[in-house]
Amino acid sequence: MLSEYHMAAFTIGFVMDLLFGDPYWLPHPIRWIGRLIGWLDRKLLGETDGAVRDEAAERKKGRWLVAFVLLLVFFFAAAVLFAAYQIHPAAGIIAESIMTYQMLATKCLKTESMKVYRRLSEHDLRGARKAVSMIVGRDTERLDEEGVAKAAIETVAENASDGVIAPMLYLALFGPVGGFSYKAVNTMDSMVGYKNDRYHAFGTAAAKLDDAVNFIPARISAMLMILSCCFLGKEFDQKNALKIFKRDRYQHASPNSAQTEAACAGALGIRLAGDASYFGKIVKKPYIGDPLRAVETEDIRRANRLLYGMAFFGWGICMAVWLCVTAIVW
Repeated sequence: MLSEYHMAAFTIGFVMDLLFGDPYWLPHPIRWIGRLIGWLDRKLLGETDGAVRDEAAERKKGRWLVAFVLLLVFFFAAAVLFAAYQIHPAAGIIAESIMTYQMLATKCLKTESMKVYRRLSEHDLRGARKAVSMIVGRDTERLDEEGVAKAAIETVAENASDGVIAPMLYLALFGPVGGFSYKAVNTMDSMVGYKNDRYHAFGTAAAKLDDAVNFIPARISAMLMILSCCFLGKEFDQKNALKIFKRDRYQHASPNSAQTEAACAGALGIRLAGDASYFGKIVKKPYIGDPLRAVETEDIRRANRLLYGMAFFGWGICMAVWLCVTAIVW
């Protein structure tokens, strides 16, 4: 019975994400987790400018950060779920549905990237640069229309895994406790997992754990993206998506980030990635994909169609596996 409640809540949460996205006014647990990480960062690492550094000690502190955040998030999510189901199964399903909904970002990715699409469609390059700056870390002030479109497409493609399929898999397997724990790891990596002067030692544990928990989901995400090409029309090339995925999926400093980006570039027949400017400095990056044609504004919309196709396949596979397991058990 509990498994039935879980999969019902899983489906309701998935639908809620597609319908509502992440309204700015709604309090979000990821922001709370981020504040916790920021507070621990200041307490454990403190000021590093001009200080004598001990890398071994900083790595140990980084491991303490990961352990403390994960334990706190795990017990918080478990306590909320337990309390809700103790009140009534309906209360448990409502709580679990909301918690599931808050861990998925399908509509949010579409909403933010389509802001860029609309500005480019209106030939408002300044507005498009501002819109894309909200979802990328690179400098956007000098990007042309193609550069802005590429940045938006790359964001959709790269975050298709850690924003949609990865949390979906952890939610399906372990419920909101797994989903919240996964997003805690993801948030730690995004805040302290940098190879810069401040975090290169302190952020090692968070970065390595993020690579580990995303290893399988990133590859499943790419496969789902390639599979979805079969059902999305002639604009999407499944054979080329598979070809570029096989060839370029490791063309990134992260072992996971280029998986879906390569599949997306191949499906659309465009070239993504390449050199980019961060804080005024050019960072050399390899290209992903072949420039079979120029990147165009409409590719942002196409990338979102891939995202949604992949999300529905992900949900469908989770449900199919649950039904098979239930049939075997019963």
